[in-house]
Formats: sequence, C-alpha cells, structure tokens
Amino acid sequence: MLRVHTDLSTLPPAQWNALAGASPVLNHAFLAAMEAHGCVGRDSGWQPCHIALHDGAEDGPLRGALPLYLKQHSYGEYVFDWSWAQAYHEHGLDYYPKLLGAIPFTPVPGERLLADSDADRSQLIQGALALARDVEASSLHLLFHPQRDIALLQDLGLQLRTQIQFHWRNQGWADFDAFLAALKRDKRKKIRQERNKVTAAGIRIERKVGHAITAEDWAFFARCYSNTYHEHRSSPYLNEGFFRQIGQTLPEACLLIMAYRNDEPLACALNLIGPGRLYGRYWGADWEAGGGGFEPNLHFELCYYQGIEFALERGIAVFEGGAQGEHKQARGFSPVMTYSAHWLAHPGFARAVAEYLRRERTHIERAHAELLAHEAFGNAA
Repeated sequence: MLRVHTDLSTLPPAQWNALAGASPVLNHAFLAAMEAHGCVGRDSGWQPCHIALHDGAEDGPLRGALPLYLKQHSYGEYVFDWSWAQAYHEHGLDYYPKLLGAIPFTPVPGERLLADSDADRSQLIQGALALARDVEASSLHLLFHPQRDIALLQDLGLQLRTQIQFHWRNQGWADFDAFLAALKRDKRKKIRQERNKVTAAGIRIERKVGHAITAEDWAFFARCYSNTYHEHRSSPYLNEGFFRQIGQTLPEACLLIMAYRNDEPLACALNLIGPGRLYGRYWGADWEAGGGGFEPNLHFELCYYQGIEFALERGIAVFEGGAQGEHKQARGFSPVMTYSAHWLAHPGFARAVAEYLRRERTHIERAHAELLAHEAFGNAA
C-alpha cells in the first residue's frame, strides 16, 4: 500500500536505511536532521511528502520509499528549471507548486526510488504522479537518479535530462605524488604551485573525522558555510543545528578539513564519506580569522587536493567534487553524465520541454565528448 508521509520521523529508520543502502545522504538521520532543524519544511518552500510503499496494510513493513518534496520555488536543486517557471508565468500559469524527488541541496547522484524491484520502483513513481495530480502540482521531477532507471521512467512518461559533473577516480596510485605523475606536465606543475602557495602563506591543514570534530569546529564551520552564501548575496540553506546533528548521528560519515593560520581556524570544508565514495559538499572561510588575508588557492587545497589525499589513504574509489565546475578537470577530475527525469502536467508545455531537452541532450553529449578528449592525464614527461 502506498502512503504519503509529511514527517520522516513517522517512518522507521532501520527499514528506511535497509532500502537506502549505505549512502550517507540517503540515510534517515541525514534527511531527518534537515526536517528537525527547519532546513526543509513548510516555511522553507520544501514541504516533505515522502512516498512509502508498505507491505500489506499502511502500517506494514516498508517495502519501498521515495524522498519527495512539494516545492514552492526552484532553489537548492542544481538542475535548473527557472526558464520553465518563467514561461509558465508569461502564459498566465502557475509553475509552483511542483513535486521534487531529490536530496535537498545535495547534487549527489544515486538511488532515488528506494526499492528492490522494478515493479516496486514503478509503483513509487506512479504514486508520485498520482500525488502531483491530487495536489494540482505543475510537474514532477526526479533528480540525479541512476542510469539504470532511465527506461523505467521514460516508460512512465517522464522526460530525460542530462548534465555533466566531474568526479575523481582512484586508479590505484600509491600516494598524491604518484597521482601527480600521471598528469600532463603543465597540470602537475600548476597543482604543485597552488599547494606550495598555501604552505608559503603559513597555513596548516588538519583533517578530522567523526567524533574528533568538536562542537567548536562545527560552530566555526557553520559560520564559514554561511559566509559563502552571504558573499554571493544569498541565504544559506543549512544551519548549525543540522551540522551538529549529523555530527552526532552520522559521525563516521563526516570529514571536516580545517585550515589554520597562527593556530587559529581560517577556513574549512565538509566532506561526506560513503562506501567507496567521498562526497565533497560544503566549504567556507573566515578571512578575518587566523591573521586575516585572502589566500586564493586555499579553496583548491581544501576542496580538492586534501580530498584526493584522503581518498588515496583510505583506498576510496571515487571522489565526487560536487556540481558543475570545468576547472576541476585540470585537477584530475573526469567528466561524467548525470540524469534527471521530468513530467509536466500541461500537454503543450510537456511537448515544448521534451523538444528542448532533446536539443539540450545533443549539446551535452557533444560537450561530454569534447571534455573527454582533453583529460588532464597523459604523457607524464
């Protein structure tokens, strides 16, 4: 039986996690922390309405689940549909609310239809489509789903959209120097220069995992994270309460990389650790701390090079550097395709979006091929 849950705490964590697997961003504790601290909820424009497939009665064991939100805007998604919303507005139509199957503020590819069989995954999407019609949502969107679900989603009437991210893949290098040796000479030289400038600026780096991250560290990180948004004249999506809670409930998944000058914290980056994968998530700096001064290479050190070193030390296969960013390719990351699926209730707009996505896919595929032809790896001379 399908049921809509507006509060994740009403779903049993152990059963949810059994379906979600070991991905930290799909973990019940990660999503529940967002709800508990108001990062999602009615006032945020992200109203939880998770679809649950129960075995038998509506209070039976959980057989499938879909993290789902009723959205009143398009912030925090990383698959941009602002132009679609504008087109609706220009024709006197409402684009919001819409339904979104996604991990809020987290462009991490992975499972979205949490079920073992195609039949159950199909039921979850059909339930979401029925809910979209019931609440008169303009559309349903499933973001960063795996490639294997493309055919199933298209059979149910959703349109495919593609994007490019950049992921670092561990090719069995013994250490960071061995990784550098596999790069083209100019790329290798540039990375060494960037790292040397950070050291020359008197900056010390420390990596902290799990319970080694103190309450003071979380408070500093939350301030730096907020600074990043304020510098771009935007409002932060997450808050200190959320970060503190995942530090308590998912300690083994948290890697905080701290930069110090004069033994005072200067900047930091938060990564999430999953089985065989490291996820680069959030970063920020307090340029008035630690003696002050802007160090332009610190972002690369904290967000890329330290993560690569950590992945090499732990034998982690893939380091996902986050959404977009062609500059990552010069630092050893490779372009990969990501996928989303979209259903629009209005027949005319559905046809227009389908044609737009067809043309966009052609452009993305060409861009992907071009990027692959200019990988940073090559003759090590």
